[in-house]
Amino acid sequence: MLKNDRWIKKMAAKGMIKPFHKEQIKKGVISYGVSSYGYDMRIADEFKLFTYLQNTVIDPKALDPKNFIDVKGNICIIPPHSFALGRSVEYFRIPREIIVICLGKSTYARCGIVINVTPLEPEWEGYVTIEISNTAPLPVKIYAHEGIAQLLFLEGSEICEKSYADKAGKYQAQKGITLAKLK
Repeated sequence: MLKNDRWIKKMAAKGMIKPFHKEQIKKGVISYGVSSYGYDMRIADEFKLFTYLQNTVIDPKALDPKNFIDVKGNICIIPPHSFALGRSVEYFRIPREIIVICLGKSTYARCGIVINVTPLEPEWEGYVTIEISNTAPLPVKIYAHEGIAQLLFLEGSEICEKSYADKAGKYQAQKGITLAKLK
């Protein structure tokens, strides 16, 4: 794992996170910015809220956009036992020697919210698509422009042989909330 001062300098020098907050912002908000050994990313004000209106099966090989309702605003209310997709406020550029693991913030976890983001692979870049599951029996509020998940940066002892860019990954440089897709 990268040491805090070392990876902060590395992130700043390589433009890994934009916008970048070198301190943790937490007064009156769910915290974001630099944390002890990571970075707390924020969620933007655009969401895709899952809906049962189409009464279809969720197929990861052919995800129907009609299964989602677009929501824009400072708050997104996720119904019980449902989920929404969002995207990070920050744009990420991951160096070839780094992989990033994402974990949900404890404030939301204590309310029944589970955050899922696949690892940010070496040389991946873009806005992060974030899956937000409400496991609670009641609706839950998600606050836009506040912290949603913590990113942990791991540095390899060697540079990876084949990066996400080398593989021409299908989610490279995504600009908005990106639904599941096949190549």
